[in-house]
Order: sequence, then structure tokens, then C-alpha cells
Amino acid sequence: MKTRDLIKLLEKNGWKFKRHGGNHDVYEKDGETEAVVRHKETDE
Repeated sequence: MKTRDLIKLLEKNGWKFKRHGGNHDVYEKDGETEAVVRHKETDE
């Protein structure tokens, strides 16, 4: 899966960008966090 498609899916489902990490971006929803790597492709 392409990382940008994953980000679109997260944002569509209410996840909000929180911050940049070392090699990833962090998204948050209802107190939960999800780290998304900054590569063209990511594991599902």
C-alpha cells in the first residue's frame, strides 16, 4: 500500500496528524496513536 493512500484512509476515518517523528509521522484519534513510516510503500 502506498503511504499517501494510508494517510488519506486514516484522515478519512478521523485520525489527525499530531507530529513528525524521526522516520515516521504520528497520527492520533481518541487518545490512541499510530506511527506511519515515511516511505513510498508501507506494510498494511
